[in-house]
Amino acid sequence: MQSNFLKRGVLLLGLLAGSLAGIAQQAYPNRPVKIIVPFAASGPADNYARFMAQRLQEALGQNFVVDNRPGAGSIIGTDAVAKSAPDGYTLLMMSNTQTVNESLIPVRPFNLLKDFVPIAPVNYSDLVLVAHPSVPAQNLPELIKYAKANPGKINYASSGNGTPYHMAGELFKYMAGVNMTHIPYKGSAAARTDVLSGQVDVMFDAVTTMTENIKAGKVRGLATTGRTRSTVAPELPTVNDDGVPKYEALIWLGMMAPAGTPDAIVQRLNTEINKIVNAPDVKATWAKQGAVAMSMTAPVFAKYVADDVAKWATIVKVSGAKAD
Repeated sequence: MQSNFLKRGVLLLGLLAGSLAGIAQQAYPNRPVKIIVPFAASGPADNYARFMAQRLQEALGQNFVVDNRPGAGSIIGTDAVAKSAPDGYTLLMMSNTQTVNESLIPVRPFNLLKDFVPIAPVNYSDLVLVAHPSVPAQNLPELIKYAKANPGKINYASSGNGTPYHMAGELFKYMAGVNMTHIPYKGSAAARTDVLSGQVDVMFDAVTTMTENIKAGKVRGLATTGRTRSTVAPELPTVNDDGVPKYEALIWLGMMAPAGTPDAIVQRLNTEINKIVNAPDVKATWAKQGAVAMSMTAPVFAKYVADDVAKWATIVKVSGAKAD
């Protein structure tokens, strides 16, 4: 009899838990939701966070407020979310800066894979590999051939140690089997200026930023870094197709929440974010900006994040990259 009583108790607790989860999902959100962006205002992460905040507000009938907290290579804002209540009212707009930082900055106040729950990706943007016209390479295979014949002679600029542009270069070196010299700058503008002037040979940069310079003949576009051709520069091959199979280096964005956030809330946000990014008008607008919508379930996105952490850990290790 006692056994039956216990079984009924367990059953009731299970039903209660399911009911509470359903109530939480239906009631959420009942107050404003904060999206912390661990980067400065007006950058891509901030711009897309504000776009998503507006669309989520329209879909869920509650304010979504963007809070910029830059500093320490995104550590400050990311840590603020990690230490927030896991109730769905503080979210993180993250990028692959966070996945790189897991190995680039070994001492951090949080662990991305343990202290957060991935909700959904938002979008990704390709980079483009460009060369100054003085570089004796008309295309990617010629650059690889020249770099292999002249180890260390080709130098490449980036916006700083550990940035996506730097990591794209290190991944290229590793996968193409070439030795190029990294020249880090304090920001993309200075790096771009020296590539355009011929002070530096090559650079991985944002496709949208470099397109006009390619058209003007100031630099030579060699390849883009996605698995498919860029919507902004479709005339260029991908690195993957033109000499380095399986190469991919993107700047991608996604939403995460503190670990322990109820699954019902994670699933509701995942559903709404996927609806937003898959809307035809959103895809069309983003395509003009060089961004491609990403759509995944929460578990698939969690694996994507973990795989990205592992990928960049390998590159950080073999390159010896250090944060500024």
